[in-house]
Amino acid sequence: MCVAGPRTRALFKNAPGVALAVIVQFKPGWSAPLLGVAANALTDRIVPLEDLWGRPGSDLCLELLEARRLPEVMDRLSHALALRPHTTFEPASARLARRAVRLLEGDEVRVESVAKQLGVTSRHLRRAFVENIGIGPKDFARTVRLQRAVRMAATSKDWGGIAADAGYYDQAHLIADFREFVGLTPGAFLKRPGVRPGPGDAQAAGAP
Repeated sequence: MCVAGPRTRALFKNAPGVALAVIVQFKPGWSAPLLGVAANALTDRIVPLEDLWGRPGSDLCLELLEARRLPEVMDRLSHALALRPHTTFEPASARLARRAVRLLEGDEVRVESVAKQLGVTSRHLRRAFVENIGIGPKDFARTVRLQRAVRMAATSKDWGGIAADAGYYDQAHLIADFREFVGLTPGAFLKRPGVRPGPGDAQAAGAP
């Protein structure tokens, strides 16, 4: 059982022979209270849960392997996660980062404006973001924009229109971000086997 930290670039993996996998995606800003470590300690890393939780992590892994049905797996996993906030201190910076995330996932695109709305300096916001989200707020805003473009591609192949609606300067700007974060053009990404544009597939586009 492993924890995949936030990524600065996309990671494509094939998992032949896996019969069942349960993936839990945490909302940004919950690394410290749920995992017990700052998000930037996990950036671009995949770490065994027992390295973070110790014995409870290895015990949970055994419990999940012994579970017979998916509802039982989810119950045991939910119970283990529900216990974490009661034993781990949550820094104020985590709450600040989550508030910033909500603004950046909405209509706000300028980090300086987000910092002003939250009553902190851009430097303070960046420090809180790196600690609790794992990447800086500007990179996070770029991944949000990229995810938005991927979702729009589910119903349109007009990349010029997608670029404009997703908040890019133009189509070339969208392609440049795709190449940097994903290593592919938008068209090449969508042609990959198993890729179906939607909220879940946006994670392949370098989401934290």
